[in-house]
Amino acid sequence: MIEFLRRETPAFIPPDLWLANSPDLNSVDYCIWGRVQQCVYQKPVKDVDELKQRLVKVWSGLRQTVVDDAIDEWRRRFRACVRVKGQHFEHLL
Repeated sequence: MIEFLRRETPAFIPPDLWLANSPDLNSVDYCIWGRVQQCVYQKPVKDVDELKQRLVKVWSGLRQTVVDDAIDEWRRRFRACVRVKGQHFEHLL
């Protein structure tokens, strides 16, 4: 998969430059999860089964533009993180 991404994605950032476990660099954490939560919890959730159903419905209904925007934001965040050598970078965004 990595070789495919290197070949097909000009701006691909190799895994040796990825930071582990950083919510500031996880597009689901900093961008998508908030949107999903907002939709899922518009009304009170009755039980775990209903929560699962809502999560699947909302996740499958996300527009591709939301994912694309999260990826674009990730690139900006990653560059800011590299600039400050892994230190706090939110103020640079």
